[in-house]
Amino acid sequence: MPHAASRSSLGVCILSPSLPNAVPEPTTPPAHHAFWPKRLPFSITVPATSVWDNLAVNARRYPDKAALVFLGSATSYRELHAGAERLAAWLHGAGVRRGDRVILLAQNTPQLVLAHYAIWRANAVVVPVNPMNMAEELKHYIQDSGARVAITTADLAPGLAQASNALPGGERLEHLLVTRFTDAFEAQAEGPAAPPQAWREWLTAERAAVQLDGGRVHAWADALACQDAPPPHTVGRDDLAVLPYTSGTTGHPKGCMHLHRSINHNAVASAAWGNGTSENVVLAVVPMFHITGMVSVLHSAIYLGATVVIMPRWDRELAGRLISHYQVTTWTNIPTMVIDLLGSPNFASFDLSSLKYIGGGGAAMPQAVAQRLLEQYGLRFCEGYGLTETAAPSHSNPPDHPKQQCLGIPFMSTDARVVDPETLRELPQGEQGEIVVHGPEVFEGYWQRPDATAQAFFELDGKRFFRTGDLGRVDEEGYFFITDRLKRMINASGFKVWPAEVEALMFRHPAIQEACVIGTQDAYRGESVKAVVVLRAGHEHTSEQDILDWCRAHMAVYKAPRSVEFVPALPKSGSGKVMWRLLQEKEHKPAGAAAQ
Repeated sequence: MPHAASRSSLGVCILSPSLPNAVPEPTTPPAHHAFWPKRLPFSITVPATSVWDNLAVNARRYPDKAALVFLGSATSYRELHAGAERLAAWLHGAGVRRGDRVILLAQNTPQLVLAHYAIWRANAVVVPVNPMNMAEELKHYIQDSGARVAITTADLAPGLAQASNALPGGERLEHLLVTRFTDAFEAQAEGPAAPPQAWREWLTAERAAVQLDGGRVHAWADALACQDAPPPHTVGRDDLAVLPYTSGTTGHPKGCMHLHRSINHNAVASAAWGNGTSENVVLAVVPMFHITGMVSVLHSAIYLGATVVIMPRWDRELAGRLISHYQVTTWTNIPTMVIDLLGSPNFASFDLSSLKYIGGGGAAMPQAVAQRLLEQYGLRFCEGYGLTETAAPSHSNPPDHPKQQCLGIPFMSTDARVVDPETLRELPQGEQGEIVVHGPEVFEGYWQRPDATAQAFFELDGKRFFRTGDLGRVDEEGYFFITDRLKRMINASGFKVWPAEVEALMFRHPAIQEACVIGTQDAYRGESVKAVVVLRAGHEHTSEQDILDWCRAHMAVYKAPRSVEFVPALPKSGSGKVMWRLLQEKEHKPAGAAAQ
């Protein structure tokens, strides 16, 4: 049998059998291997089991350990496993069979976690949906996925029922399972883990019952009281596990088909990459409907047998208290959260000493903020990069050797390149092109969209590569840097301006908390650069001219914004990303169009 060289945790070369999912080591090691964490192999063997088995194993290993903590209430691994088994039995009784899709519409809650594993235990497929979606948008997820059962919270149930009721009879939901936040925590909870006062009404208010035309609405407690036996667990690594939808910036959102193996690869690899152990305490505040929160935070933690401290949405004061109280060790986040936490008037009272790993993605971490974390708190922020199509990370910075404003190096088992977007030929080191990815974490294709799937993939050196649509370059050490989305470019008098670069520079201004750079029409230059800016507290006196003068002094003249608009907040998606397209479309909308 042929053998391939791999690296052990002791940093010595050992022989191991070649496996179908392993990435063969190249004859000449890539440049980034010089900075690879010495304790880790370059690739891993993906478990043959389903993601469900990770919970089943740890319920036996750590039955009494807290798996989840939510606003002061804990759920043990035994309780989480038992609840998932009961809910799986209920789903089976509701007609859910192998391969059926089940919609999961919820904020971060223990119920969302339990439902994920129950759906898999029932051999079905999770369809995670952004809770910010309105009824008209929700119709698409029901229709496109073909789901007949949905699980949601009482505050979101009216929209989901409205969406279903508006569909033709044969496309509607047949069962809607509704839970309340108070099914998972004590409404009168006090102490450092208690919810902010501003959340009390949202979390505890009694909600009117919803009507599901042609279907039935069920209470969470009734479903978890199911005494039937769940069906045999028959799915494995090659079965469909999750159908998350892309953001739908062009046309309707598309479902990304992820098998248990692609989810498990990145759950296992993320655990290893971040020095994970069963003693990890993970702060789960990035949304778990989103691929990063789902895979790199939730499923990675459950695989380890760690404790997950859940926040239903972001609040900087609560985050600071939870990190301090529970001695959180691992925090994956959106950089805007770190910026906000550092701006808290109570920041000095928070204890961040327990944090061993802090990192994230979705947007570049401003260099000035990353430097402050390092100099004042000894924390190296590890940026990563990935898409819904790559089950979160396809790139990540090595925790021991991160670079600021950088995507990192290709993740475990991953081959990433930079190619010419037109010819699809690989480009030399340093040249800008489209980032493409090959690896076991890459999705199978778009649900019922063979046309879109064909456009998203191409073959290079005998491998199937996914086209990310992001432009980037690779430095001499093999680290990847993003320049921007393939279509997000401002052409000012023939000069190409990449907004992400301008934004990163603007973050250095002491008065700027956030900035989004867009293009504005210019009769002379074709396009000019405009900055939409949120000022820091205490800097309200800063003028447009102050910003313009500073930018001209700190960047090439063709990059410098020619106009500035001050706003109280930038629009963000449910996953915390700045919705630059929304601002760009508003800018290009003809005058008076909004009033028509």
